[in-house]
Amino acid sequence: MEISIRRRRWRVAAGAAALAALAGAGVWSAAGASGAPAVHREDQVLDMPGAKIDTSFFTAGSGHDKRPAVLIGHGFGGSKNEVKGQAEQLARDGYAVMTWSARGFGSSTGQIGLNDPQFEVKDVSRLIDWLAKRPEVKLDAPGDPRVGVTGVSYGGAISLLAAGYDKRVDAIAPEMTYWNLSDVFFPNGVYKKLWAGIFVSTAGGCKAFDPQLCAMYERVASAGQPDEAAEKLLAAKSPSAVGDRIKVPALIMQGQTDSLFPLGQADAMERRIAANGAPVSVDWIAGGHDGGDRETGRAQARVTQWFDRYLKNDKSADTGPAFRVTRTGGINSTDGTAQLRGAGSGSYPGLESGRRTIALTGREQSFDNPPGGAPPAISAVPGLGAGLSGLSSLGAGLSLDFPGQYAKFDSAPLATGVTVTGSPTVKVTVKSSGDDAVLFGKVYDVGPDGKQQVLPAQLVSPVRIDGAKGAKTVELTLPAVDHTVEAGHRLRLVLAATDLGFASPAAPATYTVSLAGGGLSVPTVPAARTASAALPWWVWGLPLAGAVIGAALLVTRRTHTPAPDPELAQVPLQITDLTKKYAKSSNLPRALNLARTGETPFAVRDLSFTVERGQVLGLLGPNGAGKTTTLRMLMGLIRPDGGEIRVFGHAIRPGSPVLSRVGAFVEGAGFLPHLSGRENLELYWRATGRPAQDSRIEEALEIAGLGDALQRAVRTYSQGMRQRLAIAQAMLGMPDLLILDEPTNGLDPPQIREMRDVMIRYAAGGRTVIVSSHLLSEVEQSCTHLVVMDRGRLVQAGPVAEITGGSDTLLVTTAEAVAEPVVDKVAALPGIGSAVRTDEGLLVRLEGATPAGLITELVRLDVPLTGVGPHRRLEDAFLTLIGGSA
Repeated sequence: MEISIRRRRWRVAAGAAALAALAGAGVWSAAGASGAPAVHREDQVLDMPGAKIDTSFFTAGSGHDKRPAVLIGHGFGGSKNEVKGQAEQLARDGYAVMTWSARGFGSSTGQIGLNDPQFEVKDVSRLIDWLAKRPEVKLDAPGDPRVGVTGVSYGGAISLLAAGYDKRVDAIAPEMTYWNLSDVFFPNGVYKKLWAGIFVSTAGGCKAFDPQLCAMYERVASAGQPDEAAEKLLAAKSPSAVGDRIKVPALIMQGQTDSLFPLGQADAMERRIAANGAPVSVDWIAGGHDGGDRETGRAQARVTQWFDRYLKNDKSADTGPAFRVTRTGGINSTDGTAQLRGAGSGSYPGLESGRRTIALTGREQSFDNPPGGAPPAISAVPGLGAGLSGLSSLGAGLSLDFPGQYAKFDSAPLATGVTVTGSPTVKVTVKSSGDDAVLFGKVYDVGPDGKQQVLPAQLVSPVRIDGAKGAKTVELTLPAVDHTVEAGHRLRLVLAATDLGFASPAAPATYTVSLAGGGLSVPTVPAARTASAALPWWVWGLPLAGAVIGAALLVTRRTHTPAPDPELAQVPLQITDLTKKYAKSSNLPRALNLARTGETPFAVRDLSFTVERGQVLGLLGPNGAGKTTTLRMLMGLIRPDGGEIRVFGHAIRPGSPVLSRVGAFVEGAGFLPHLSGRENLELYWRATGRPAQDSRIEEALEIAGLGDALQRAVRTYSQGMRQRLAIAQAMLGMPDLLILDEPTNGLDPPQIREMRDVMIRYAAGGRTVIVSSHLLSEVEQSCTHLVVMDRGRLVQAGPVAEITGGSDTLLVTTAEAVAEPVVDKVAALPGIGSAVRTDEGLLVRLEGATPAGLITELVRLDVPLTGVGPHRRLEDAFLTLIGGSA
């Protein structure tokens, strides 16, 4: 359930596809690969009870070789295409892979049942039946294929459920998912209204769900708290309902910045499955549903190793430690992103290991729950809070508590630092003027000045305390985190009456809270040691320099290609410290100019960035920034003077075999004018010497959208048609990485829009596109990520939304249209320059006000807030980044 309020898809990997009668013809196609057999895909629509399920089946190599099978679930709101890239890679790694669009998504029909055991889960069992009949799939017994299941979020849950309901499942690898949906949406009896509302609206409304689920949602949303029937309904659909039956090896990967599915869900999975006697490893990744780095390449590589061990029985496979946590190790100087390092231990510590008590001080305090629970305190805000939560350990973050609506208790400054790994706990005595109380507990890391405070991962723990009219002592379990508190900092326990993400009692009440002794108990895991940063090269390089030089004088110089890096096998591109000097002989005027201005003679210098699967990355920079030089080095056309380029883990050299997985369009393409478009493409493919069946020409032509023009002579083509034909040529073989240098040159606006659609369609299948362009408006609309260069150096890299996020204009997304009088009130607020209504909500320009202050006022005005995020044109951000170079 990856949810993004800002019009990005919320994905939940859902439920299933199956056997039964074939409803659509199978289609076979092949994808080119480097040094490995082609990947073949067979598409079929299968009839299931109450639904038609769209499926794809991937294999590589000979169809006579028996291999284990893997099922991959996809995301909510998406389709099977979202996991196509991972499916193709697993097929290359020796698996038979099946993906499917779940009920109600993609081309599949039916209603969403939230992984209902009678529908989505049974669909998976029917898929396993189908796999058992395939000649490529290895069987453990008749009708019993060797099979693993994986998926992210909703797809992770279906892997758990499949293992619980179908004994034929042999291994699972759920990621960022849930164990008990009732605990997710009704934690400790409190309704998680913001996420629940996003969940339903992203599905297209309540009618997209099974009627029983729709009725439950409307009932709970109206009441503001769950009833027993709602809790039982969600619990029955959860993996926890069959937890005692899950007895297969499980790799559990959970996000740390995740207010939807927090770490406690993974902890419950581990405890139950490990108690069943199955091997379990737990991996806390950096990102989560609230944003941050999901470490896709590393996570998928670990899934492959897990299946190699438990499906292929490869005992040499590195399944990793029993517990691993990703930690932030400072800021990367090349791109400004958080540096990530892993810490691990040989056993899973749980959330309560190595407890240390930290004394808190503070008198008994009274505070109010306001009428209607408004204005609420703020912890995680989808859109704005998401981006900040990933850097909370570095001092960033957004949180807001209203005076008179919370109590706080502080520790003394810590004499020594402590890394909190797990769930802190504290005992408090609570008294309410009403029958019960709803509190939201959180622990801040407060700086030495006592003012700057960080809420780790923007997480909060709700709790409903029944019978609080008479004083009641309770132990509160606070959010599970992995966070280092430095020496000199304080810990601050805050108990608030409200939170934006949850429903509070509508009736006003006064709460009185005091510490019940024992202080704040924080868990630690000293055995989880963080990997050290690599030593500077000169520490080890200088002592070896003499020996290396001497050896070089004694042997003939040979070109050495570094060995592939298996950890980068699923990373399309990683560039590290790339450097290229200007050639002295051929660039004399440039050299003279450099000498006069004092600039360094580098076309590219110390360039580092990484591109992940499914990204459309824009390479931006003024003339002379080094963009084309970088692309030419990437394609092996020229050699770098320093640094390294790796494509899917392979170092790039001229003629590198891995370049067969790269398609390129650079400085136009030459076509024979008297031949048709199709004939030109067929002639080009024959010249590569690769099998005709691997060209995938029909797919390339469909994406390029040339239609009937393919049969006409190229001399009759417009400039836009020639450009699209050139792009189709680059796409032949459907390479995993497509490079486009100024693909819109010479095109008119309608042709530019067509080219944008071509790039988006190509990347939709999990492939990666890198495009260099000077048309910033088009890059902003077509690219997901950016690399900005100037004078050969990296200026900034990251998602488009982050790079354009530094302006004073915010986009406020709302659950419903905002009335014009309310818009006028927002515009009249102090520190607000303007407020304009848009299709998504409000566009608000700040003139002195802060984002937190704006959110406070929006809440006071009862604006149905669902997200807040920066809004700035890419052109503004680009000119700000490169300054005078423009």
